Parts: sequence; C-alpha cells; structure tokens
Amino acid sequence: MIPFIDLKQQYALIQEDVESAVLKVLRSGQYILGPEVGELERELAAFAGTKYAVTCASGTDALMIALMAKGIGPGDAVFTTPFTFVATAEVIALLGATPVFVDIDPETYNIDVAALQRAIVALRGCGQLKTGGGTVDGVRARAIMPVDLFGLPAEYDRINALAKQYDLDVIEDAAQSFGGSHNGRMAGSLAEIGCTSFFPAKPLGCYGDGGALFTNDESLTQLFHSIRVHGQGQDRYENVRLGITGRLDTIQAAILLAKLRIFQQEIEARQRVAASYGAAIRSAGLPLTVPTVPEGCLSAWAQYSLLSEDERHRQSILDKLKAAEVPTAIYYPRPLHLQKTFANLGHRAGDFPVTENVAGRIFSVPMHPYLTDEKIGHIVHAMK
Repeated sequence: MIPFIDLKQQYALIQEDVESAVLKVLRSGQYILGPEVGELERELAAFAGTKYAVTCASGTDALMIALMAKGIGPGDAVFTTPFTFVATAEVIALLGATPVFVDIDPETYNIDVAALQRAIVALRGCGQLKTGGGTVDGVRARAIMPVDLFGLPAEYDRINALAKQYDLDVIEDAAQSFGGSHNGRMAGSLAEIGCTSFFPAKPLGCYGDGGALFTNDESLTQLFHSIRVHGQGQDRYENVRLGITGRLDTIQAAILLAKLRIFQQEIEARQRVAASYGAAIRSAGLPLTVPTVPEGCLSAWAQYSLLSEDERHRQSILDKLKAAEVPTAIYYPRPLHLQKTFANLGHRAGDFPVTENVAGRIFSVPMHPYLTDEKIGHIVHAMK
C-alpha cells in the first residue's frame, strides 16, 4: 500500500542524526527546556524570518497562548473559518470568547476576505452575532484568526489591512503552512503572531506533539514564555498570571533540529509532487478540480486535496482508490458550524454555503516529499 504520509522513508534518511540527537538528550538528563529547545527556537525564527520563536507542547497550545497573551476572553469575538480542524475554534471557546465563522473562498478554501469584512461591519454595528437560528448578544470584535488551509497561506495583506482599519488583532493559524510563503514572507511571519504545529503529519513534524509561536514583538515573546509555564514570573514559583503547561520536550526539539536540516529540500520536493499530480490529473481528463495556488504564494502542501463533482462522485472515487489500496482522507467532512460542540451558536445548514459545498465534495490523496511520479501515476490511474 502507498503510505498517505511516508514518515518511514524520511526517518531512514535522517536516522543517524535523529538517534544521535535523542541519545545526547537522554544522556544529558535535561529533558525539560534543555539547550536544544533554545537552539531550535533560534533556528525556527531564522527560517520564518521573525525576531522570535517560542516553542510549546502543541499547535493547539500555540493558539491558546497567543489568545491568552492578547487577553481574549468572555465577550470577545474572534473571526475565523468553519472549514478547519476543531482546534482553531476550540481554543477561542475554551477562553470564553465567541468564534465568529466566516465562509471560505471557493478556490483557495481559505477565509473569504470580502465576507470577513461584511462580518466585521455587521458585528460592530449591532453587537450581536446573527445566525440562521437566532442571535448571540453582547459580543465585541477583537481578533481575526485566519487558517492557512492545506499549506496555503491566507490573504494576509488584505486581512492585516482590515485589522488595522477596524483595530483588531490578527493571529495566523499556520499549523498546516509552515514552509509556505505569501508575497515573499514565510508562513508564521504573516501576522503579529503566527502559530504552527509539529504534529507528525505536518510538513515539519516531530515524533509526538509540538508547536511554536512567532512574533517580532519582544513583550509578546515574554508573555509567551510566561504563559507556557503556568504564568511564571522571575522564577517557577512566582506566578504573575494564569498560564498552562505548554513546554516542548527537549527530545522533540532535538528531533525537529534534525528534520529542519532537510526541511527546505522537502518543501521543494512537495512542489514537484503537487505539479506532477496536477499534470497527471489533467492528462487523464478526470473531472476533478485541482488545488489553486495564487500568484505570489507558495504552498507547503500539507495535504493534496481534490474537489469532486458532487458527494456521489467523491464516494465513487474513494471506492476505486480503496480497491487499489490507496489511502485517502476527507478534510473536513463536517464544518465546525454544524458540529455539536458549537450548537450554542445557533447555526444551521445553509449558513455558510461555500464551506458546506466544499465539505461535501473534497478529498485528499497521499502527499509527501518522497512520492514518486510512478506512484502518482498509479494513484491517478486508480481514479479513472
């Protein structure tokens, strides 16, 4: 079977470096915030083009820390997309704030900036979140959290301009896009705060959970450091604010350092794989919509997601791929506004038609830097 993400082949390439780095940590006994953590943070900041990077225990923790650093809480509204993994909206709700969903662009699947502006104006005008099922009162616009879906950065030039116009914070959810870029700037550096994930399936993944925050602001960096360790002050027993247990393990930092050395060549390989998929699908004449990458953008290709004609057509293709022993996934079959956990917001089917249409048609095929043209050809042939 063709692996959906080939971590074994990657490991074979860097096995000696990874095992040596992990053994060094084990022998040092510095398992929490050892020197490898600081070294990784410096290298991540250099890669992303920011002054600072602060590692943490997961991409979800990165988003949580960012919101806490900005003081987001009850009564605050954070604009985001319903077409993403639950963590994006989950952290907003966990802090008592309200996720305000905005429909997506039908080509990029990222947040629709025109719809975002309409949502901001509507909320500021009445202080109510209006949904198909009613209203949520007493919320004020505070922040925008765009998601760089499938590895493609959102339209940050326009989003940041909107944020400046309406005095909103912007937190980049770059969990899937680290390694990508937008108009010459790297993912993670596209807003005042960038957050990413090092979950194993991500473009740069560790062998467990991990994440990082990026910023050029020194005071925010100090807040990130404090919040990730129980809101500590001058030492671990002085607690000056509420925080979390959000440190990245030293072993995971050592693994990421080894992976970071080959990361740029892997990003380049992902471009080849994506181009090969597109050419093969077009050559085969398949009635599928291939991903769009706007001019000036570079996708990290966390996933390679195709759009079928309709849900029935998608199921037919998934059945064919299963018969050919090709693994697939659907990101995401049920949008967040229709999830039970956000039922309190009162959304109904039809509130975000583009999101719902895409959710019923999209599916993903294997994507990793070590996918050969021969295997891509086999995958595409299986979809006929």
